[in-house]
Amino acid sequence: MELLPVRPTVKLPAQAFTGDAYLTRIRQPAGLSRMTVALVRFTPGARTNWHAHAVGQTLHVTEGVGLVGVRDGSVLRIHAGETVLCPPGEEHWHGAAAGTFMSHLAMLESAGDGSDPTTWLEPVTDDDYRRADER
Repeated sequence: MELLPVRPTVKLPAQAFTGDAYLTRIRQPAGLSRMTVALVRFTPGARTNWHAHAVGQTLHVTEGVGLVGVRDGSVLRIHAGETVLCPPGEEHWHGAAAGTFMSHLAMLESAGDGSDPTTWLEPVTDDDYRRADER
């Protein structure tokens, strides 16, 4: 058994996020495990760029209301206690709904070769975000 210390919270980079988002690492790949877990906190209206994960991603909402969008235009409104499964390779984005904070646990595995499993793409436009939030 091992007790890990609380890790510092860092602001996430503007090149992959619109608005203010913060990350606290919980678990990084080590030994045989390829699992990464982080608590991500979004301010109202903040969101990721479009992106995809080689091995998929699981999002578990811990607080607030958020949005998850995919390329076909589908949008999920997500709430505390709900979990979203993003399949491998699916281009998606996620963040807080307007007017509310949202926090989620982001869980994903590194690629089989240990490389970064995330492919970052372009920002979600303000118009696309507004349309998603109005649903």
